[in-house]
Amino acid sequence: MTLTHAPKRTRLLALLAALASVLGLTLIAMPASPAHAATACAAPWNSGVAYTGGQTASYNGDNWSAKWWTQGDIPGNNGQNVWADQGACSSSGGGGGGGSSCSYPAWVAGQYYNVGAIVTYTPNGGLYIATNANPGYDPTISTWYWSPYTCTGGGGGGGGGGGGSNGFVVSEAQFNQIFPNRNSFYTYSGLVAALSAYPAFATTGSATVQKQEAAAFLANVDHETGGLVYINEIDQSGNYCASESYGCPAGTYAYYGRGPLQLSWNFNYYAAGNALGIDLLDNPNLVATDPATSWKTAIWYWFTGTGNGSLTSHQAMTTGAGFGATIRAINDIECNGGNTGEMQDRVNDYESIAGVLGVTPGGNLTC
Repeated sequence: MTLTHAPKRTRLLALLAALASVLGLTLIAMPASPAHAATACAAPWNSGVAYTGGQTASYNGDNWSAKWWTQGDIPGNNGQNVWADQGACSSSGGGGGGGSSCSYPAWVAGQYYNVGAIVTYTPNGGLYIATNANPGYDPTISTWYWSPYTCTGGGGGGGGGGGGSNGFVVSEAQFNQIFPNRNSFYTYSGLVAALSAYPAFATTGSATVQKQEAAAFLANVDHETGGLVYINEIDQSGNYCASESYGCPAGTYAYYGRGPLQLSWNFNYYAAGNALGIDLLDNPNLVATDPATSWKTAIWYWFTGTGNGSLTSHQAMTTGAGFGATIRAINDIECNGGNTGEMQDRVNDYESIAGVLGVTPGGNLTC
């Protein structure tokens, strides 16, 4: 017969129980050893963010640590072995399943997707992340363009206190406070609806970084539109029709500035439309008539435009380059003494909005 030895703690409890019985005492049960809490998930990995050695990101339910500088290398799926797996993580705080925070838009065949876009593949209910930009290839077939994605609870964003129940770090009350005289066209709901186009917007990095990015975006928007008052460029007589193979089907003078960041030029309408899956080259006025589309074009430029700089505005705010680099990406003419007054107005707007969101503006504010 094989004897199985009881654990020391079990034998100790039995001995104490016997002693208590002899002495007529009531034994108070010893509490069980506390379970180890699951490691909290870091901010979700984002292809547009440059990570340095030691920085962490979560991807597919695990935390990962960068061994050295990297950008665009998917954790656990690259030949350079850039990322070290730190093990499983949880952002549920001990609660139940993912809930609405893990809700992503349904994949649409033929719709253009940028790197980092996350979709729900309706036939199997799975989540997939675009590892390479593509014109709507099937996520279950084009493994070069898509990878399975495990939601870690950050599906629409997460900043700290003061944000909206939708996950955006700016609440509707704060939005209204920032833009008290805004045109009714620029709705908060339109902005929130546009966030799905770029899930990494104001959800990348720490809570401080997320709020700083939102403040920087809204500051530039405030400057470009006079506090969200103007939808269309005041002077619409300019010729923004560059010589391109696709031309200017809406008319030579149809591509003037519209929307929160005053999208202009036929090539920008063409590129934004392709990225968002909307025909803006033939219908540029959608930017001035559909609130969600209007906001989407501004966020599109935030993620893609560099001006004469080397960083997009999103990269500038999530890598520590600072607000000044967003000015260079949006209107570099104001930099290097080109128009100090206009540049300073953007900085003033940024500091003011950062105050509303309760976050420090950080450094490198000018360009």
